[in-house]
Amino acid sequence: VQLQASGGGSVQAGGSLRLSCTASPRGFNPNAMAYFRQAPGREREFVGGIAWSSGNTYYSDSVKGRFTVSRDNPKNTVYLQMDNLKPEDTAVYTCAAVWGRIITTYSDPRQYNDWGQGTLVTVSS
Repeated sequence: VQLQASGGGSVQAGGSLRLSCTASPRGFNPNAMAYFRQAPGREREFVGGIAWSSGNTYYSDSVKGRFTVSRDNPKNTVYLQMDNLKPEDTAVYTCAAVWGRIITTYSDPRQYNDWGQGTLVTVSS
């Protein structure tokens, strides 16, 4: 399984960005996908995730109400819409997928089978 990430970039505080992550091969059916982020000097942090079949979403408290995770099942793509961005959102964002088993804790990176490449998001004040 390969996860191809896109999006990211630089934006001023209060702005918006959208990340996307497409899984291949075609027909891949994850149980869940999620985004994590890591800022310089800090540990990797769960951002948000989505159950692939139900569409249920889960967020960290730090982004709840500002970020939205969604998915396009036929395209095997997950999206992270980031609104009202803050300088503290600056980080490398990475998508992850879990397949072949049930995920129990979305915020636990050890539960994910595959990871995409990171994409940098920079928010200036």
